[in-house]
Amino acid sequence: MQQRRAILLAALIGLAFTSGAWAEKAEPAKPTGLDKLTKDTVKAAVVAFITDKADDKAVKDLATFAPDIEVDQIKAGMGVDYTYDEKKPVFGWKFVTKRTLAEKELEKATEAVKNLYVAAIKGSKEGLNLDPTAFTEANKLVAEAAIAGAPGTIDAGHTAWMLVSSALVLLMVPGLALFYAGMVRRKNVLGTMMHSMVALSIIGLQWVAFGYSLAFGTSIGGYIGWSPEFVGLSGVWSSQVFPATGIPIYLHCMFQGMFAIITPALISGALAERIKFLPYCLFVFLWGTLIYCPLAHWVWAVDATGTVCGWIGKMGALDFAGGTVVHIAAGMSGLAAILILRRRAGYPQQPVIPNSLVLTLTGAGLLWFGWFGFNGGSALGSNGLAVAAFTATQVAAAAAGLSWILAEWVHRGRPTGLGLASGIVAGLVAVTPAAGFVTPLSAIIIGLLAGVVCYIAVSAKPFLKYDDSLDAFGVHGVGGLLGAILTGVFANAAFYTAGSGVPTEGWWALTPAGGPENRMAQITVQLIACGAAMAYAFVGTAILIVVLDNTIGFCLVAADETEGLDVSQHGEVGFDLGGGAETMPETSHHEPRSATKPPASKVRRFTVILEGSNPKDLMTVWSGLCQTGPVPPPAEFKAVYPFVTTVVGNRFRCSGGDPTVVSANLERLFASRLNGAKIRTKVEEG
Repeated sequence: MQQRRAILLAALIGLAFTSGAWAEKAEPAKPTGLDKLTKDTVKAAVVAFITDKADDKAVKDLATFAPDIEVDQIKAGMGVDYTYDEKKPVFGWKFVTKRTLAEKELEKATEAVKNLYVAAIKGSKEGLNLDPTAFTEANKLVAEAAIAGAPGTIDAGHTAWMLVSSALVLLMVPGLALFYAGMVRRKNVLGTMMHSMVALSIIGLQWVAFGYSLAFGTSIGGYIGWSPEFVGLSGVWSSQVFPATGIPIYLHCMFQGMFAIITPALISGALAERIKFLPYCLFVFLWGTLIYCPLAHWVWAVDATGTVCGWIGKMGALDFAGGTVVHIAAGMSGLAAILILRRRAGYPQQPVIPNSLVLTLTGAGLLWFGWFGFNGGSALGSNGLAVAAFTATQVAAAAAGLSWILAEWVHRGRPTGLGLASGIVAGLVAVTPAAGFVTPLSAIIIGLLAGVVCYIAVSAKPFLKYDDSLDAFGVHGVGGLLGAILTGVFANAAFYTAGSGVPTEGWWALTPAGGPENRMAQITVQLIACGAAMAYAFVGTAILIVVLDNTIGFCLVAADETEGLDVSQHGEVGFDLGGGAETMPETSHHEPRSATKPPASKVRRFTVILEGSNPKDLMTVWSGLCQTGPVPPPAEFKAVYPFVTTVVGNRFRCSGGDPTVVSANLERLFASRLNGAKIRTKVEEG
């Protein structure tokens, strides 16, 4: 069968090699067997080649047209590009996925092959070389229509790396959950982690059901995709190869699905501590469908030959791993949401102290680890391009973490663990669109700039008065925009080609075919791509938020926000530190029964009201005590801090503890800090 397929392949492409030789003869002789060429014969050959069911007659008929072509010559002529040599046209075939051709596609392939033979016959009769333009067009038709049905070859090395990369990107989701959870108050730890983890289930199913088809299906005008065989992957075999790669479609779907999962989870950082769980789940599903899938198609979609077909991709915009699709989209969506929804209760007057920077630093480490798959896997293979992206990821994150804490050191007088974690993530974000296109030195520069610029953006938040809870916009929106623009500044076409083996002429604005490098043209294209992603994500998200908020309500009621996400939304606590778990109802596993009324909480809840001083002075003192420093806090503060859940003005809301002891400690604490002011306290139960 292999010999038969080789003969068929020779028959289909052999004339491209031999037609130049016919044209060189002064008196070309008509090749034997050309009179027998018919549309049915070609159609039979195409069917045979695609379906791997050649019959002897088809092999014999087509073999007469190119009897001297060797298999090695065929292999040598197979390449990525459609090129033309004056003496020997090269057939640039690129094998992709094996699937059954529809009748219309088969007719198109048949006609293309027939036209190719006719062009060769005409050239041989007139003693002329083939017209390069006509030949290229015929060649392209064959590649698009006929070769789309040829069997692809799975590359074991590429596939192994992409399996690992997919798992690494999935690990970023719990990493993100820990990163965010450490920055919120203790009462919201579990709820914040749920915002990230639930996306694994919601988008995990949506992507396979129809999201992948919308993002990577057959392009409809370059704006959206759709391929019925991608719906539930029902029409795809696990051995079918994604165009222009050596990895199965299944694996490409899984890898890209991890991107689709983590992107809406990033948005949750902007809305932390104040949103209801059900509207958030609906938002994740709708955002992934209406915002993410179209954006992914615009930038990354390819046709059956592996050629980019999304409208942004065709412009030559460079986005290696998601600067526009993931980070700009998530950042701008977060900004739209926080401008429409209310701020957290007490913000910005009331300080929000992270409950565990240990969790945040651990999460940052997991994100860094997983990002090697995020960027390195975007090469879609185990090659020099993946190594380049891997290296750029490492050095950019290191540079940004350093530049952030240096800026913080100069500005605030000391570096912080939160600053280091935020800087690392900022560098990873900024290098994402550039990872495979820039040298390590350029990646370091991108990282250094990202750390400083994102630090400034985050530091400006209190002055701009918007409540970006965990800096999703300041890090992902600003960092993604910076990285996308700097990709145009530092992209190196020769470096990319050396790593990937793919020439850039004709699809990078930086290196237009036949012309010199045009750096400003590439930067302009990057700006257009950024503007499109920003506008679409911002407006689309704003519409979704308004609709959900005005139908089912997006934000928590005041009482639930005070109680915290963990208990109010999930009936659980993230950490059982001092009776939190006692709020859970006791039930028997053997004798379940419905409750006639909510069980009473065993944790005593009360509010201590301080009188005798201006509430602003009280807040100033309390905020200063909550800050870390070289001097340990007083004993009175240590005694009351574990029980204080919310502070609004002169009202200290507490959960647990003895009201008499807590009020006495608060009275002594503020009296000593307010120059002997006569502080009085009273307690309100409930």
